[in-house]
Amino acid sequence: MTLAVGGGLIVAGAVVALVHAAMSSVQDSIALPPRSEAPYSEPYEGDPYEEEPYEEDPYAEESGATEPDARKDVTITACTRDPQIGWQSAKVKVVNGSSTTASYTIMMEFLDEDGAKVAEGGAGVVDLEPGGSAVKKAQGLGEVPPGTTCRISDVWRTPSD
Repeated sequence: MTLAVGGGLIVAGAVVALVHAAMSSVQDSIALPPRSEAPYSEPYEGDPYEEEPYEEDPYAEESGATEPDARKDVTITACTRDPQIGWQSAKVKVVNGSSTTASYTIMMEFLDEDGAKVAEGGAGVVDLEPGGSAVKKAQGLGEVPPGTTCRISDVWRTPSD
């Protein structure tokens, strides 16, 4: 029995020594590289990233551009806060005021009593015929305080192919 206990202690000691040796070699392999000997340079006086202003909006869509009156096609019909989870949502009615079938993307902002944005949400309508209407729910993401209001932030109307 004493021989078995002694043998177990020897094996345990050997395992500890192997783990210690392995950790030392791993520590050496992940050591930081030597510090750079590159000379220090002073910062530039001017702004090297300054660019000339654009004459046109660089983000304007070239095809299927949003028509300026697309926002007029969308109205908020309800603005409610879920009492159980505290998330705000808005019901929006979309009436296609264009002469072609179109799809809409509506982005909403949810504002606290001070007018600060506390959440965002969105809704979409696909292939709405000219003169057609649809009601969609724009669900906000995240809990908002009571008294939060809804505001349309962006509307994109894209002619359907």
